[in-house]
Amino acid sequence: MRDEVKKIWPEIEWIQDPELKESVYKTWEHAIEQSVLTADDLTKIPFTLLIKDCKVTFMEHKRAVVHIAVESAKIMDKFFGKKLPINMDILIAGSILIDVGKLLEYVMEDGKAVVGKTGKLLRHPFTGVGLAMMFGVPDEVCHMIAVHSKEGDLGKRTVEGIIVHHADFISYEPFKADTLRF
Repeated sequence: MRDEVKKIWPEIEWIQDPELKESVYKTWEHAIEQSVLTADDLTKIPFTLLIKDCKVTFMEHKRAVVHIAVESAKIMDKFFGKKLPINMDILIAGSILIDVGKLLEYVMEDGKAVVGKTGKLLRHPFTGVGLAMMFGVPDEVCHMIAVHSKEGDLGKRTVEGIIVHHADFISYEPFKADTLRF
């Protein structure tokens, strides 16, 4: 299973802290083992079920979020430095894990991913936090999983959480049907 996760998630190797890196690997491995989805499915299914006929895959979106978050953090560090400290390991781990709960949220029907019973009762931020906590993922990362989507709009986000939240929506909103295009 580790090789499958490494194949779809080369960015996990960017995490410097060996314990955090291992907890991220274990969370993804367990999620895939518990899911009806395979690692290969994640490279084919749409990243969201909220956009009709979405052509962008789960992994294309997920990896874009990580890259957008990291590049944004680097630019912020360049201009703000010690005035706005950013923990890159926390940011990377969080951006990799924010949608891990979707593996429990989705089921397959007629060859298509759909929201199953678990997903209807517990959206992916909740199941994602549950999965991550099982493997000792630090609270700072679990916080990011919990608040990355609309569920977090009423609470406060850490600096890393703000960056990842916006990276996620930068890679989501342009695909919505009501986006202006000329």
